[in-house]
Formats: sequence, C-alpha cells, structure tokens
Amino acid sequence: MVAFDFPRTLRDARPHSLSRISDGDTPVIDQPVRMVSVDTPEKAEYAGLPPTAQAKLDRCRQRLQDGTYQALPEALRTYLVERLTHDAAERHINAGIRASQEFQALLDRRLTRPDEGRRKVATVPTGELIDRYGRLLAYLAPWFSGSASDPLPPRDDPQRRTFNLDMVEAGWGALFLIYPSLPQNDDLNLLLGAAQAAWDGRRGAWAEFGETLLLGYEYRASIKLGVQQLDDPAAAIAEAYQRHCVDLRDLRLVGKFDYFQVPPSQRLWIWEDDLEQARQALDLPT
Repeated sequence: MVAFDFPRTLRDARPHSLSRISDGDTPVIDQPVRMVSVDTPEKAEYAGLPPTAQAKLDRCRQRLQDGTYQALPEALRTYLVERLTHDAAERHINAGIRASQEFQALLDRRLTRPDEGRRKVATVPTGELIDRYGRLLAYLAPWFSGSASDPLPPRDDPQRRTFNLDMVEAGWGALFLIYPSLPQNDDLNLLLGAAQAAWDGRRGAWAEFGETLLLGYEYRASIKLGVQQLDDPAAAIAEAYQRHCVDLRDLRLVGKFDYFQVPPSQRLWIWEDDLEQARQALDLPT
C-alpha cells in the first residue's frame, strides 16, 4: 500500500453535459463559467418570480425591524431596510434580465470578426480555479488565433479587454473582487477605474433601476435572511454573511457587516477561511 501524506485539492462531483470526445482520453464537456470580479443582478431562477422573491424580502425586512436579527449592527439593518422596498424583487430581477441582454449584445458585437465569422471565447482561469458550485472561475475575452489573418492586438488595444471589465464599466455588474482570484496589478487598477466611473456616473443598472437597487450579493444575503422556516437566526446570519470586506482606499478590514460604508467600487472580499492568508499576502494593516 502506498500512502503519501500531503494535502490534496478535492472537490465534490458535479454533473456536466458530454458534448463529444476528441480522442480516447479527452472527453469534451459543457463547463459553466463564473466571470470573476463582477456580480450582476440575479434573475428569477435564484429566488423565484417577483411575487415569490418579494415575500422573502418582506420577511427579511420584518425580521430586521422586529429584533429577530438584533445580532446584526443597527447601521446595517437600517441600510438594508431602506433598500428592501415593496418593489425590490421586481427591480432586481428586471435588472438581472437587462444585464443578461446587455451581456448578450456585448458578446454578439465583440465576438463578430471583420469577415462576419464568429470568434471563440478566451478563458483565463483565476487563482481559485473552481467555485463551490463547480463553475470555472475565469476572466473572458475574445480569442485571437494569432495568425496572419487574425493577429493578436497589442496588450493595451481595446479589443483585448475582458468582458468582465466591460460589464463593470457599463454599470451592469458591480465590482466583486474576491481574494485570491485577483487580476494582475495593471488590470486590477484598470478594473477599479472602470468601477469608479460606473458608480460616479450611476450607469447601467443604477441608471435604470435606482441607487437603492440591491446589488447581487445583497439580494442573495437578504433572500437567505428571509427564508420561510427560520430555526436559528444566528445560523441564517452566518449563511448570509460569509465574506469579510476590505476598503481598497486604505486596505482597512471592515469585516462582514460594515461593507456598506465602503463605496461599491472600492470593496474587496475575503472568505473567512482565507482571511489570515490574505492578511499576509495583501499586507493588510493590523
């Protein structure tokens, strides 16, 4: 028997559609991709159609007001209540539909070659390769073959921009940087500039659905807090808030519950399990 004592990276099995095989040891599957550093609003698939989702948001709002979630800081409860309006679910889901439409239009435009052919998509995987849902974590951009007829543009050419960056700059996806899946410093600062411009200009989703629109991660957290069967409020809070926030303006760690005090364009997120490693890797002040 052979036994090696070193840590393995093991992940749960996930179902995928088998498209074809290219040879005896290379099956080709459909692999879902989660575009990193960007978070668009959810559609109805996440929490149901607007009436169903709104009922969950209404329960969340009630619990924030009646003391059920007293463990959450008062300032966060006030912030969320102001955004959990009677039409919060409808606005959020409609923003998710619009974001999908804008993304499809972006793909159609940027993946069309001058000869009207269709480009492939280049995927650039990140430090954390697969998320808990089995999705490939990556940046996406148009693929250039590098041939004489399809040369790779210079690095600073707009054609090299990622779709992640485009969605953030257009205001249809909020900045959603999660350690360790961070871009290189030049690309990171380009992304931060795009996020700041979108926030300052209230572009995209903020323009069409208002500044009180729940961001994707806020919507998901509120849905979890509004679960119908609530056995343990502390457990619901722990499920809804699993990441710490860092203010990129001064690298100050603001924790899980004070993120709203940081502009959306300046938030960096760290999973609880990665916190100590991130403190050292990012040289966060103590």
